Amino acid sequence: MGEPRAPELAVDGERSRVTAAGAWTLAHASMLHGLVQARRDEVPDGTLVLDGAGVQALDTAGALLLVDLLASRGASFDGHRIEGLDAADGALLRLVAEHTEASRPVAERRGSVALLLERMGAALVETWGLAVQFLGFVGLVLASLAGLLVGRRRLRFTSTVFHMEQIGLDAVPIVALLTFLVGAVVAFVGATALRDLGAEVFTVELVSISFLREFGVLLTAILLAGRSGSAFAAQIGSMKSREELDAIQALGLDAVELLVLPRLLALLVMLPILSFLGMLSGIFGGALVAVVALDLTPAMFLSRLHEMTDLRHFLVGMVKAPVFAFLVATVGCLEGFKVEGSAESVGRHTTSSVVQAIFLVILFDALFAMCFMELDV
Repeated sequence: MGEPRAPELAVDGERSRVTAAGAWTLAHASMLHGLVQARRDEVPDGTLVLDGAGVQALDTAGALLLVDLLASRGASFDGHRIEGLDAADGALLRLVAEHTEASRPVAERRGSVALLLERMGAALVETWGLAVQFLGFVGLVLASLAGLLVGRRRLRFTSTVFHMEQIGLDAVPIVALLTFLVGAVVAFVGATALRDLGAEVFTVELVSISFLREFGVLLTAILLAGRSGSAFAAQIGSMKSREELDAIQALGLDAVELLVLPRLLALLVMLPILSFLGMLSGIFGGALVAVVALDLTPAMFLSRLHEMTDLRHFLVGMVKAPVFAFLVATVGCLEGFKVEGSAESVGRHTTSSVVQAIFLVILFDALFAMCFMELDV
């Protein structure tokens, strides 16, 4: 077979026919670009016929110019008729056309209203798929927990204790510091707002009730969603990208029992403990501000805290802790299992685990607040 000849391009406007011949390759890019620009105005609008019987060689550079020439006439690539190209060149042309049309700004392909509706529909479908997937994984985890309780599953005690140390003990400084600072801020804001009413002493109740019912467990859950939930997703995702999960399945082991249950049980134990620590740290921060700024003695603060704060506020906060722990652990592990194998996928699903966990924690906290309000608790 001889050397491919120089590229050629002919346009028959009356028959809406474009004829390509020769070598449409990167080596002739300058000549091809000149041909396409010179013939572009001759190409009629509407559906065209591309005759590629004379094309001797075609690569992505030549295919891109052909697709651009056809697409410039208004019709989509699928609306044109391709003749004469062999199967491989035709497949290459279609592949380039798909990626070119996908990368073109969507606003050029459809109106803004249609674009808005399309994006809303796609978002709803994606959200529904995520919800179904999450509920399915929750059912699988609950079934595994039930199997653990009846003895059909094995508790990985060493792994559970290891994760308890990582989740709980290592998180004590950050949880205590953050809740202490937030408690101080709440006390400052409350004292400032109540000073105009001459009711600064009620700052004690403001700090204690807000931390016992809401801030203690909520701040702790959000911190662990960012710290431990993301770690779960990254650890399991990295194992999947290294094909360790496939090895676990090949050995006949259950990945949920081996990887999810120890992390879940560790978080179920440690989140209530850390929440209790957060409550104490937040109240201590508020007490420090009250002593310094409101001229209350520590004994007066403790006395009012004991007299005016009911035990039910503490119980309301602690009831939420296991639910938040379950949500954070489940979302983190699920996103880890969804990793597709690349480092980019690990990062994307790790970020997604944090966003979803924080969203669910705040959503369920709002649901708890409405339920307890209706129950007058």
